[in-house]
Amino acid sequence: MRRATIIALVGVDGAGKTTQARALADRLTSAGVPASYFENAGGRPLWNRLAQALGHRDGPHLFGRTGYVTIEATVRWLAIARAVLVARLTGRTAVMDRWSWCQYVVMRVRGDRGGRLARLAYAIFPRPGLVCFLAVSPERAQQRVLARGIDTEELAHLRGLDAGYRGLPEFGTFTVIDANGDPAEVGAALDRVVRAALAR
Repeated sequence: MRRATIIALVGVDGAGKTTQARALADRLTSAGVPASYFENAGGRPLWNRLAQALGHRDGPHLFGRTGYVTIEATVRWLAIARAVLVARLTGRTAVMDRWSWCQYVVMRVRGDRGGRLARLAYAIFPRPGLVCFLAVSPERAQQRVLARGIDTEELAHLRGLDAGYRGLPEFGTFTVIDANGDPAEVGAALDRVVRAALAR
């Protein structure tokens, strides 16, 4: 098996990770670099809908605080494992919508326990060859979340997430991309960074 090429996009909800990751995988493939998009969401909208259907307020209320964190972290662990395995077996570049850091940050902001255990569980995975932090103002991110109509985010929570990412020990190794502009502008900036990284 060859060494997998992995590109991970991280950032707060509303930064445009999903939109940019999907589009980047398509552009790379069209340019002759076979790539696949991989989602790495924790499933919050799904768990919340399930909880409400069963008469509960939300996912944490249904599963309990510890149970919810365990399910969320496991779903993300499996998503990363799948992406790494497929990339190694097929030789395709994996473009990841989120990575393990997203789990660490959300756990810290919510005040969840188990941060060290989560890091140990994710430590088996190789570090992505390129990690791009899509930097967007919390206010702009909140507007985008509301516009997509799937869920909502409190401004204070988004600010906490942004500070959480910037406070990660690994943040200095991330490539920061201004994601406040329209998708085409952000995509062009992302392409420049990815081309340089692949050339290396």
